[in-house]
Amino acid sequence: MRNVTSRLLALSLIVAPTSAFAHPGHGETAGFVHGFMHPVGGLDHILAMVAVGILAYQLGGRALWLLPTVFVGVMGLGWVMGAADVHLPYVETGIAASVIVLGAAIALGIQAPVAIAAVIAGIFAVFHGFAHGIDMPLGGSPVNYAAGFLAATAMLHAIGIGIGVALGQLGQNYGKALYRVAGCVVAIAGTAILTQII
Repeated sequence: MRNVTSRLLALSLIVAPTSAFAHPGHGETAGFVHGFMHPVGGLDHILAMVAVGILAYQLGGRALWLLPTVFVGVMGLGWVMGAADVHLPYVETGIAASVIVLGAAIALGIQAPVAIAAVIAGIFAVFHGFAHGIDMPLGGSPVNYAAGFLAATAMLHAIGIGIGVALGQLGQNYGKALYRVAGCVVAIAGTAILTQII
């Protein structure tokens, strides 16, 4: 189990972002690779999607598969909205808020009912999916692009679950402090993204 956790943590470092926002200016590439790189190219997306995985592990039970599944599914609907040029205000604010709220939920160890946690994850997923939809390159395959960002999102959720496992194992010695620290770091980063400090 420790080897798996170590590999997941190493993978999360490999996909570390080069910019805080994944949305503007992506070059001319299209298709699966472009779609895959969109979520892993921005700190806001990475933090939110990893946080969903950590929170899913923290809640346990059905939440372990339901939160990531809802997020990916609803994000697909948000993508359709963005690609169809539906008006959705405050997209960047919604994305930053997702990082703050998810980080705070982890830090506070909130044991919300799974249905409520899934609804909240779904609401935030709309904003993330919408951002992918409005940034979809012209001339590429929409299906391949969607498959790419959905695959990347699922990978980031899996990394978050792996981090949750690692924190849980370490937590046997250090209590809930590690979850609090991790959640606070995520929430503070979300606040910095919201205020455009990073």
